[in-house]
Amino acid sequence: MSVQDDLTAVERSLDALVQAVGKLQARIGGGLEVRRVRSDTDHLRESLALLKEGLAGAPPGRPAAADDEMVPIPDTPYNSALWTDAEDEGLGAKDRHAP
Repeated sequence: MSVQDDLTAVERSLDALVQAVGKLQARIGGGLEVRRVRSDTDHLRESLALLKEGLAGAPPGRPAAADDEMVPIPDTPYNSALWTDAEDEGLGAKDRHAP
């Protein structure tokens, strides 16, 4: 079974879940719990769409990554002014001390 077949199966199952929730809502009303389940099914549908979108640009056999680009980190020290007024590992600022 291919990834596309798996995604189609998930879509069908999600459609069946949405229909079942609709029937349940028609029988018991639109209380808070039913609205939450309806909201959850909507989120699942959105998440599945995002997954399909992400996989569409991925090479075959490899899931899409957010960004595979390496980011160089310089070896030079940071500017010490960045750390002015910063607390040191929870020990407090230089002009204060622990009780």
